[in-house]
Amino acid sequence: MAKGFLTHIKDHFGDGNYAGDEYGGAGGRDGSGLPTGEPGNFMFATGIECSYPTIDNGKTRRDLLAECGHYDRWKEDLALVKDLGLKVLRYGLPYYSMHLGPGKYDWEFADQAMAEMQRLEITPILDLLHFGVPDWIGNFQNPELPVHFAEFAGAVAQRYPWVRYYTPINEIFVTARMSAKDGIWNEQLKSDKAFVTAMKHIVAASIMATQQIAKVRPDCIIVQSESAEYIHELRATPCAQIKLENKLRFLSLDLLYAHHPDADVLNYLYDNGMTRREYEWFMAGEPPGYQVMGNDYYGRNERIILPSGEECTSMDVLGWYNITHEYYQRYRKPVMHTETNVFDANDAPTWLWKQWVNILRMRQEGVPVLGFTWYSLIDQVDWDIALSRKVGKVNACGLYDLDRKPRKVAESYRQLLQEYGQITIVPHGEMFQVTEQPATLKVEV
Repeated sequence: MAKGFLTHIKDHFGDGNYAGDEYGGAGGRDGSGLPTGEPGNFMFATGIECSYPTIDNGKTRRDLLAECGHYDRWKEDLALVKDLGLKVLRYGLPYYSMHLGPGKYDWEFADQAMAEMQRLEITPILDLLHFGVPDWIGNFQNPELPVHFAEFAGAVAQRYPWVRYYTPINEIFVTARMSAKDGIWNEQLKSDKAFVTAMKHIVAASIMATQQIAKVRPDCIIVQSESAEYIHELRATPCAQIKLENKLRFLSLDLLYAHHPDADVLNYLYDNGMTRREYEWFMAGEPPGYQVMGNDYYGRNERIILPSGEECTSMDVLGWYNITHEYYQRYRKPVMHTETNVFDANDAPTWLWKQWVNILRMRQEGVPVLGFTWYSLIDQVDWDIALSRKVGKVNACGLYDLDRKPRKVAESYRQLLQEYGQITIVPHGEMFQVTEQPATLKVEV
């Protein structure tokens, strides 16, 4: 009986593990092993909680960097990031205390923390505005915010030219809603007009800040961290207001990415103070840099409205995959899972693995997912009441508690990193590399 081709190959080259396999092949590496930080590798991250809105009509500042002890233990915290095997950190500089006035800055704390990150070879995704502004700016109703904030962003980029990744403004939609629609933070207003005013000022500030960053780093990568939300209404006849709210969740990214919203949203903008000239400015084009759509997802981001009108938190009905895939279809941007946690430390390991299943499924769909973030490194304070009152309740959502002792989820994350730490952004996409050339605007063909 004649030999088949496979027998000839085995006779000549052996039974697998052929010479040359070490250079990669159709299967590529399996991606196991702790992250290396190589270009093209998936970015596993955590973050330092750094919110600093005001409450009590501006009389009380909630600075979570202080309340969680980071100002005193910053070197220890950064060492924990390194010890866990992470190469990437979402890190927020305290804008409210650093920008002392036009052209005036306090760099003392930032210089120390940034130098230590550089020494430890941690890549920061630098967060420049996290829910609050300096007292001298006031709040998000101030139309001068885009000018002042752009100046700050440019100064940061010039002082730390080695930084490439930025989140100019964290969760623009949440910032505007909590400050101007829900009446909880900063200006504490409760009107559609105040919400639209805050929204246009914050998005404009993000755009102009990106312009200033790009002057220093033309190859900057902008990771826009935005809340991925959805309201499930269980009524036979849908309410027009809730239908509108499910569209308004896109508003910040629509304005940021020059994506025309639906007609009812546009009418809402015009009815509440946005001028046609302002709208056309937002729609003129995208900001510079490589734009990454970061979606933050907590189970409490999904809400159910019962027939009675009662509201309950649905916890993971659609999940990060389904909600983020809807955002991806809308904007066609590379994706990053930029925040997640749960308040019950016992549930955290399972929640971590569930989020990872969502990411693996998104990758299987061919969507370029750049990274994942457990937020945050350390437990937080009073986030169960959205920082609305200064109670001091510890939320056990960190990889480590406030004594810097590891929680169960830290070991689960370490296990995840050891299994998947060297996967590439595009599965088996060894040729994929984030270029160092300036980003170019997309061209429709």
